[in-house]
Amino acid sequence: MSRRQVNPSRRFVDSGSIPFAGALHSKSRSSPLLSIGLVLLGAFLLVAYSYSGSGLFGGDKEAFSKVEGDFSCTLEVQRAIPFLKKAYGDSMRKVLHVGPDTCSVVSKLLKEEETEAWGVEPYDIEDADGNCKSLVHKSIVRVADIKFPLPYRPKSFSLVIVSDALDYLSPKYLNKTLPDLARVSSDGLVIFAGLPGQQKAKVAELSKFGRPAKMRSSSWWIRYFVQTSLEENEAAIKKFDQAAAKKSYKPACQVFHLNSYH
Repeated sequence: MSRRQVNPSRRFVDSGSIPFAGALHSKSRSSPLLSIGLVLLGAFLLVAYSYSGSGLFGGDKEAFSKVEGDFSCTLEVQRAIPFLKKAYGDSMRKVLHVGPDTCSVVSKLLKEEETEAWGVEPYDIEDADGNCKSLVHKSIVRVADIKFPLPYRPKSFSLVIVSDALDYLSPKYLNKTLPDLARVSSDGLVIFAGLPGQQKAKVAELSKFGRPAKMRSSSWWIRYFVQTSLEENEAAIKKFDQAAAKKSYKPACQVFHLNSYH
């Protein structure tokens, strides 16, 4: 997605240089305190200008995008598509992706042969690009709160992939959302979850998601799958790991392969 970055430091520079113009051209009237103040002001403006380029003064969304990019499980889904195809074969024919920036995942999946793809964006798409708006207009991508039942019939998709979404749900909502994701899949459910210890931009993530991410351990997830009667897909796990090992691919996120409800 394209994002415009606000640069308030430019406004500070333009408005801050005029009042001190006379002082800079008149050494006789300047005092040591004024000189020190001008030096400090100049240093502050330089620091503000340099940081504005990195997004710290450019808005929460830009800061979130750059920090999240290092640990984005949605980006990891795109990297893992060749290995998912090896693991699931024909089950990749009708895929639903659920998670932020789903337009990018759906667009990539649609380029794969014999693959149809749809997406659910759990959060508002305020700065969507033209391609994403087109996918939304065609109802290929929907904006929906995943804390509520998805607007699909049981087993509507052969495979459901979710990323960067469950980490933000409390167990209260996970109890409803995870079974619903399994409900709409026929051949499997793949979860990309953050690793414990991964840190994201606190202010930015709160502004978009409403709560900080909870990076849970693999043992926590496995216990939770047992509690919700979801079984791991051992065959898919084996094929995925073998395909990844051949290419020396190591996911930056936890990847869980689950069977659908029968």
